[in-house]
Amino acid sequence: MEVDEDAELMLRVAAGDKSAFAALFDRYQASICRFAYRFVGDQARAEELAQEIFVKLYRSAKSYRPSAKLKTFLFRVASNHCLNEVRRGEYRMPHVEPHTEEQEGADGQAQHASGPDQALEGKELERAVGEALSKMSERERAAFTMCRFEGMAYRDIAFALSASEAAVKSLIHRATLAVARRIEELQAGLCPARSQA
Repeated sequence: MEVDEDAELMLRVAAGDKSAFAALFDRYQASICRFAYRFVGDQARAEELAQEIFVKLYRSAKSYRPSAKLKTFLFRVASNHCLNEVRRGEYRMPHVEPHTEEQEGADGQAQHASGPDQALEGKELERAVGEALSKMSERERAAFTMCRFEGMAYRDIAFALSASEAAVKSLIHRATLAVARRIEELQAGLCPARSQA
């Protein structure tokens, strides 16, 4: 089995190479911070959670075996940590607010609208997705986020969530339907004439 670049870095971390850990941190810090933000809805706390997740990753380096992609292993650590944080009950946000332009740039999902109407629709769409995410179960939110925002395969999400692929497909299906319903509600509100066309 060919060892991927991330796994090689992690094996170097296990051998005490701090520059390898810095490289992994630089590569995944923004993704992990965004992932945490979708659970707590607070940027400062999301950054703290990301730091805690990387500390856990560092501490688990010696027990790491490259049987799964490092990204998958990292998101398993992140999922467990974020789910535990939410279960403590401190964070129950009404919904995840839209990202700032800086965060959108980090997401690589910024929509450059050509006019104010499109910009408004983009913000409203993002708000609708945030509202749908906040109403999902924590596991639905985790699975949907890893699939839609991180591009992870069902198999990898199943590993990260300690679930079967069938369970992951079900979680993502329910989450996708919830987002689609919220977007349909938004479109009906913004453009009522569309449904009559």
